[in-house]
Amino acid sequence: MSMIQTIVTSLFHGHSVKTDPMPDFNLERYLGEWHEIARLENWFERGLSRVLARYDLREDGSISVVNSGYDVRTGERKEACARAVAGDAPNHLKVYFVPLVYGRYEVAFLDENYTRAVVSGGSLNYLWLLARSPQLKDDELQPMLHCAEKLGYDTSRLIYANVQASPDK
Repeated sequence: MSMIQTIVTSLFHGHSVKTDPMPDFNLERYLGEWHEIARLENWFERGLSRVLARYDLREDGSISVVNSGYDVRTGERKEACARAVAGDAPNHLKVYFVPLVYGRYEVAFLDENYTRAVVSGGSLNYLWLLARSPQLKDDELQPMLHCAEKLGYDTSRLIYANVQASPDK
C-alpha cells in the first residue's frame, strides 16, 4: 500500500489492524456461503439482518462476492455485489464494490473445518464474525471473540445477528 493510500485509509477508516498471514489458508475451502453471526456497526449494513456472504471463484481467478440481508424496516432483501482479488497474504483479499476503491478483507481466525471465521476490514471499525450455520454455541463463539479482542477490537460493540428479522424465517 502506498503512503497516500495508507493516510487516506486511516483518515476514513480509523486505526489500522493488520492480521497475521495464514500460509496454509485454502481459498477453495473458504469459498461458499457464510452467515454473519456478529459485526461492528457500519454504514453499508445499517438496518440489515440475516446477512449472508457468498464467495465464488470466477473464471479469471478473482472472486465473486455477493452480500445480502433483510432490511428490518421494509422486509426486503438487499444485495451488494463485488469482486475480490488476492492481497498480500493467502488469507488477505482486496474487495472492490466500485472500481479503483477496495476494502481490506483479512481472515484473522479460521477453525480447522472452515466453519467459523473472524474477518477484519483492516481497521478497528470493521469486523465480522462468520459461520457456515446461522447460529453458534457459546463455546464456538468464545475463541472468535478472543481473537477479535487480541487484535484490539472492542467486542462489547458487536451487533449480533437477528435471525428472526426476515419474513421467510
